[in-house]
Amino acid sequence: MQVTVGTAPDSWGVWFSSDPKQIPWSSFLDQVQQAGYEWIELGPYGYLPSELSALRQELGKRKLHVTGTFVMSHLEDADAWDAIQAEAHRVGELVSAMGGKFMVLIDDTYSDLFTGTPTRPSRLDAKGWKQLVETSNLVGKLARDKYGLQLVYHPHAETHVEYEDQIEALLNDTDPEYVALCLDTGHHAYRYGDPVAFMRKHHKRIPYLHLKSVDATMRRRVKDENIPFALAVAQDMFCEPSEGAVDFIAFRDMLKEINFEGWGIVEQDMYPAPFDKPLPIAARTRRYLRDIGIG
Repeated sequence: MQVTVGTAPDSWGVWFSSDPKQIPWSSFLDQVQQAGYEWIELGPYGYLPSELSALRQELGKRKLHVTGTFVMSHLEDADAWDAIQAEAHRVGELVSAMGGKFMVLIDDTYSDLFTGTPTRPSRLDAKGWKQLVETSNLVGKLARDKYGLQLVYHPHAETHVEYEDQIEALLNDTDPEYVALCLDTGHHAYRYGDPVAFMRKHHKRIPYLHLKSVDATMRRRVKDENIPFALAVAQDMFCEPSEGAVDFIAFRDMLKEINFEGWGIVEQDMYPAPFDKPLPIAARTRRYLRDIGIG
């Protein structure tokens, strides 16, 4: 087993390219280094410097390296293709130039993040699903052929690929030449999936992990009270791997069993976060993962 561990702006409460509630990017980079990480995702395009020489300089002086970053849009919407393609090119160019290997693709949410008001159907009809699959294949082909990147699809709460049956369908319907999977242990557990069993079953399609957990009590409240995703995050739905519902010892043992060689990015959603909150959590998480033999 060989897991290369990194982190992401998400673990510092960063969801948007610009937001006064978010920690300044230079402080984020400083704290990533202080917490003991050497690898990062870039986060939302535009949060970190997007000019190549500036980004290379800022990461270089902190000895940080890039794994990839994400593209997020309404993948089921054919009219969104031009915007998706443009974002994929921006992200692909920057990630590949920085030596990264992955483009993470996420469907946008079907509800308002903060009010929970539905904005789209929570389950797609056949036409919408076909479009989501086709878009995923097209972005994967673009990422591979143009930029040499592996596309990894990221199932996400309150999107059209969040429950295990939907993830199974995505794996069945997409082209494995173009679409692999990013298994997010926290989002998987958020919807009561079993990330250990799922990873064991599908590990050949999963080169890339997001490592996090959920608070079991808060998860029950979310389900019982229908709490919107962003409000759940603000109430510490996602917690340190050592404290949550995901059994990381069992997960580690399974990774050994399958001899996993890939990437594990720590991503503990906490938007919005006081600027002094993320660093000690990130440092403890890095130590915990190292202590149990992950990374």
